[in-house]
Amino acid sequence: MLSRAARPALRAGAAVSSRAAAAPSAATYATLREIEGRLKSIRNIEKITKTMKIVASTKLTRAQRAMTDSRKYGQTSNEVFESAETKPLEGEGKKKLLVVCSSDKGLCGGVHSGLSRYIRRRSQEDPNFDLVILGEKCRSQLQRTNAKDILLNFSGVGKDVPTFAEAQAIADQVVSLPGEYSEVEIIYNKFINATSYEPAVIPAFDVEAFTASPNFSAFEVDEELLSNLREYSLANSIFWALCEGHACEISARRNAMDNASKNAGEMISKYQILFNRTRQAVITGELVEIITGATASEDM
Repeated sequence: MLSRAARPALRAGAAVSSRAAAAPSAATYATLREIEGRLKSIRNIEKITKTMKIVASTKLTRAQRAMTDSRKYGQTSNEVFESAETKPLEGEGKKKLLVVCSSDKGLCGGVHSGLSRYIRRRSQEDPNFDLVILGEKCRSQLQRTNAKDILLNFSGVGKDVPTFAEAQAIADQVVSLPGEYSEVEIIYNKFINATSYEPAVIPAFDVEAFTASPNFSAFEVDEELLSNLREYSLANSIFWALCEGHACEISARRNAMDNASKNAGEMISKYQILFNRTRQAVITGELVEIITGATASEDM
């Protein structure tokens, strides 16, 4: 038996040891709260990505239908130039005009980055061109490398399925640009299938190139209507490029959100296992403390 004088010192030592043992437990509790907070945030992200995937899946059918219709108009309009064997006029010192069709929205993989990389490769091969950019994504990417080449930028394009009125308004601005260009090219994302796309080019010709075509005499077109033909064909081509790029964007967003949802599910599984193991370690530590305290009380 311990004397009464020794008992307070023993209780003080037991209190110190219990506080020292409680410090790792408090740290473990903090770790559990951190893991639980991360699990909650990842689950919220998973809900958002799954919702965005469902929305993109519902929009994809409508976008593909608009793409098919616009492709018919654009290809039919370009058949006139193909039948006339129209080629761009070569002129010394004349620049090319590149119309880049992107949009303002992100979270769709490398749709916009592919167009920007294509323009950068073109600038290394032949930097003698000006840019008209549709959408803020490609503008922000090309602003760092080709800022001096950007003449026009249109924002608010691609919020919904593109319309011919939007394409006509853009074509009016492009036609009214000062200066003469040897060639106009429309750069867009060509839809291959639901998982792949690639940058493609649609040529656009001016009145002089069309009248200089070898088979121009086969077409009975009034000279007064040639300028209208050019604007109409340019608007058709821009409309085709916008609709096809919109379908590529929706498809890429659906694939990106699908991959993000899968990655979030994998992270949730890993953090759930870590949370269970950490909680089991906390419970085991508390049981050890209880048993140790009970044993110490019996010894006293």
